[in-house]
Amino acid sequence: MLPHDSKAERAVRDRAYALAESGRFAAVREVESALIGEGWPHAGRVMQSGYVRRAVEERCRAAHETAH
Repeated sequence: MLPHDSKAERAVRDRAYALAESGRFAAVREVESALIGEGWPHAGRVMQSGYVRRAVEERCRAAHETAH
């Protein structure tokens, strides 16, 4: 958990991690677009965090490595 997260921001971040781990997305931008498409408020703001972007990128990469 990041120090100043609200419950809503944590929910968006957790959903981003779940999407990344699903293996359906190869890039952070794809996960961000999916969040926005699902109607998550604050998705853009949460995804601006360098910490979150790196974590999503790592999860996307790991999911693709295990799938292939």
